Amino acid sequence: MSKNKHKRKDNATAAKFLAPALISMLILSVIPIVLTMVIAFTDYNLKTVNTGWKFIGIENFKSILTGPLKEIFLPVFLWTVVAATLITLGSFIVGLVFAMVISNKNMKEAAIYKGILILPWALPATIVIIAFGGLLNSQYGAINEILMKLHIIGEPVMWLTQVGPARIALVLVSIWIGFPYMMNVCIGGLSSISDTYYEAADLDGANWIQKFMKITLPCLAKTSYPLLIGSWAMNFGNFGVAFLLFNGGPVRPDSPFAGYTDILGSAAYKMSIQFGRFELGSTLSILMFIIVGGISFIQMRASGQFKEVD
Repeated sequence: MSKNKHKRKDNATAAKFLAPALISMLILSVIPIVLTMVIAFTDYNLKTVNTGWKFIGIENFKSILTGPLKEIFLPVFLWTVVAATLITLGSFIVGLVFAMVISNKNMKEAAIYKGILILPWALPATIVIIAFGGLLNSQYGAINEILMKLHIIGEPVMWLTQVGPARIALVLVSIWIGFPYMMNVCIGGLSSISDTYYEAADLDGANWIQKFMKITLPCLAKTSYPLLIGSWAMNFGNFGVAFLLFNGGPVRPDSPFAGYTDILGSAAYKMSIQFGRFELGSTLSILMFIIVGGISFIQMRASGQFKEVD
């Protein structure tokens, strides 16, 4: 009897500690997800919110995938995939290069350099993006000034208003924000590689390229691949740079909903907040979840991440 009493008391104590977190998850995550799923199957928007909305089944999905909005969805989807892939690979490559430099045992100032290189990740992303807005300005931006003084360009580049430069700038700014995370991941992976592998390679006469391709990269892949998949999924839905730096622009002449730098996340946000088309924004959000979840699952399964380890 006393054991049951103590057990009930322990359960009540645990519930008290868990309640704030569970309530927060319910309010901030579960309820919005459920509402998003419900709204996606209705015609709920600013026009129908007062006159009465109704369930319309999968009409919103048809409109985006096969209907008139297909011409907007497909280009934005393809650009989102390309941007997420370039940002993820670029962040990993830059992070790996810096990680290998910092991991050099002969570098005594490694801790100082690591602290400096971690700053883009430590600073709030919003502040970094706003700062880049000034640096990339075609009239007074420092980046154009530096490139012109180095004779790399002859005239200012319209980083924020031309399609090609804007997309390049989006990828580069996102890499700048994301490479410190990848650098830390690679530093951890490099530190776990046994020196005996490299010593054996030295005895066999392997050069640094062979050691990198046969030892470093395969060993890093085991620890980094799941994190790369997660990073790709995050970049797929991260609309911060696209929205805050470019507001989705340059504008597409055939689409009021999405510009040339918009990704699916920023397009869904603009549809819901700026244009009041909550049903279309919710539908895009669900499609994003299905796409990211499906691709991530396939990649994880193909890489053997679900296999049991003996």
